[in-house]
Amino acid sequence: MTLTEDRPRTHSVRRLSRPDPAARGRGGQRFVLIGLVLASVYSLFPVYWLIVAATKDRIGLYQSNGLWFSGWHLWNNLHQLFTYEDGIFLRWTANSLLYAGVGSLGGTVIALATGYGLARFDFPGRNLVFACVVGSFLIPLALLTLPLYLLFSAIGMVDTPWAMLVPCLINPFSVYLAKVYTEATIPYELLEAARLDGAGELRIFVSIVLRMMTTGGATVFLLAFVNTWNAFFLPLTVLRGEENWTLNLGLYNWSGKRMESGVDLTGLVLTGALLSIVPMAVVMVAMRRYWRTGVTLGALK
Repeated sequence: MTLTEDRPRTHSVRRLSRPDPAARGRGGQRFVLIGLVLASVYSLFPVYWLIVAATKDRIGLYQSNGLWFSGWHLWNNLHQLFTYEDGIFLRWTANSLLYAGVGSLGGTVIALATGYGLARFDFPGRNLVFACVVGSFLIPLALLTLPLYLLFSAIGMVDTPWAMLVPCLINPFSVYLAKVYTEATIPYELLEAARLDGAGELRIFVSIVLRMMTTGGATVFLLAFVNTWNAFFLPLTVLRGEENWTLNLGLYNWSGKRMESGVDLTGLVLTGALLSIVPMAVVMVAMRRYWRTGVTLGALK
């Protein structure tokens, strides 16, 4: 009987290649970058078309390619825009700045004070008040326009700047944002320390709370400014005379003159619409430093 020695068997081991986490991360970054680029193009394309259209005269506006330039008539369009009907466009711009600027600033201060009170003061009915605030900003503004008109008509505020300013001062959604931001940034211990040092409630709010809520206040102001600047149905209802119209309402009236009187003001409307973007862009750039300051303050904490 012969014994055979066991020979070692060789097996071919196949190593599975593991995906490189760095490569996978780069792939995800590319996907996000492509999505951001597409979203940017989608958002900026109307602005590009508006810039192209504002540089054309009436003939080029209707007979040339809508996505490319046809001559350069921007300065002539601006001159006609500022001189048409004795410069009524400048009056509409000033009205919009008044309603959006003053109304949003006052509404921001009221919202910050109200949100601070709801977040850091304990009083009977606080939960009920907050529930009313949340329920009120769920109601569309269009449903409140007719009651506001009837109320303003009864007290003689229709066709006055107050008919636009008063609704801007009360914004339940801004109150909600201010309350949430106060709960996240204003500690009870800081308020108690200020009270022990003898500071009154008004001084605490002005000297401490407002300074710590700069980022939240900037956000509330920007949202209120954009909302008021783009408002259409409310000024259409409560404003009658052209001297009190907003910029959007005035441009809408110009666009309808072609149907009523046969006067084609499409070029002026497009040029005015292009200029109406400038104030919001300026406000956005101006608010950036407040957001940057708030983020830095949060990082230091």
